[in-house]
Amino acid sequence: MNEKLLVLDRDVRKDLEVLERLWDQLDTATPTADAGDEHLIAIAYRLHNIYSGCENIFRNITAAFENSIEADSGWHAKLVRRMTLDLSPLRPAVIDDEAAACLDEMRRFRHLFRSAYGIDFDPQRLELVLQQSRELRSIFAPQIERFLGFVMGLLESPS
Repeated sequence: MNEKLLVLDRDVRKDLEVLERLWDQLDTATPTADAGDEHLIAIAYRLHNIYSGCENIFRNITAAFENSIEADSGWHAKLVRRMTLDLSPLRPAVIDDEAAACLDEMRRFRHLFRSAYGIDFDPQRLELVLQQSRELRSIFAPQIERFLGFVMGLLESPS
């Protein structure tokens, strides 16, 4: 049995559970101008964490299959793009282009969230990112589960 793949499966499943809890917390979120700063900050924080959770899954997959990704400028965008690549026979694509587009919007927002301290959040911008997050929610877990099926197939096949 390949312990590395077993650990990958369990790590990714744990991250999916956390992502579901974060998405649940955003179910009724509405970033309106009269919502107040604390409410907007809470939405932004959860969106940041959702992207970070997705990226963590991708980093774990990359570590298990491709060894690493260069930590140069732009590596976050490269990581998302790499997950759309079918690298057969090494591994299939992890996500499709639709999921990657949602993640790209969320990645840009996460960069703003982490870099632009001291700014007020624009409710319209938050609404756009929240919508991308909701679209991602409906497609992300099934795509990751499909990939984990591939991983489990590798675990079950005789070496």
